[in-house]
Amino acid sequence: MEKYSRLRDLVGTLSAVELIEAPAASDTQILYAHDPQYLMNILAGNISAQEQKEIGFPWSEKMVERSRRSAGATLAAAKTALLEGISGNLAGGTHHAYRNQGSGFCVFNDSAIAARALQKEVSAKLKIAIIDFDVHQGNGTASILQHDSSIFTLSIHGENNFPFKKETSDLDVGLPDACDDASYLHAVNQSLDELDNRFRPDVLIYLAGADPHEDDRLGRLHISKTGMRLRDEQVFQYGLDKQIPIAFSMAGGYGKVIDSTIDIHFQTIQTALLFQQRY
Repeated sequence: MEKYSRLRDLVGTLSAVELIEAPAASDTQILYAHDPQYLMNILAGNISAQEQKEIGFPWSEKMVERSRRSAGATLAAAKTALLEGISGNLAGGTHHAYRNQGSGFCVFNDSAIAARALQKEVSAKLKIAIIDFDVHQGNGTASILQHDSSIFTLSIHGENNFPFKKETSDLDVGLPDACDDASYLHAVNQSLDELDNRFRPDVLIYLAGADPHEDDRLGRLHISKTGMRLRDEQVFQYGLDKQIPIAFSMAGGYGKVIDSTIDIHFQTIQTALLFQQRY
């Protein structure tokens, strides 16, 4: 949890970035992606010890508020990106949350909520791609959106990593343990080409997970800091070339030393800033 406050303090030193307090997602917005009974149970704290264990957090009012704001921040970033090209959420990427249950430190699925809210509140014609480059598959996102042809789900993840039961995204690329920069960046490039050939999105929601990094204790991949930057550059260059707005979130990062995770997240912010100035 410490990485969030430390990253915020670091980003606050960048004069070209405007930091805005995350708005809370409303009940209506959450229900675009989640089951009403599940939402009521979370709000009331009516979840069992086993359900709390699955989420990974003990229930509290602050936990609910944080989860609302994490989802609201991705939606706010998406709406800002429509105006400015690129915008980001310094948390988010809660892709393990299913329609009717939380999992893996995820309570509400911010990407699914933001995508559906854009279609409800901005334009029903928007085609949205969720590009998930966290090292863990976006199983909750894939499940929630599996029958929605207007939202494309793309996940590049460790094949042998959590979750051990994968869902089916529109495009899944499972990588072997110890995958290196060259193989990883090739997968990124091929996936973006396939996305463009199959879907042609109007908006991108990008989960810029730090956990593929070689120093991550849960990642199991061997991607260097330079490889992580080149990954981000590929995504932002794709958006710039096609003039597609990008809203990004930090997603996972569990460095053996917390500074390495913060460093990768901060690099993503700096890379986004360079590209935002070109939109």
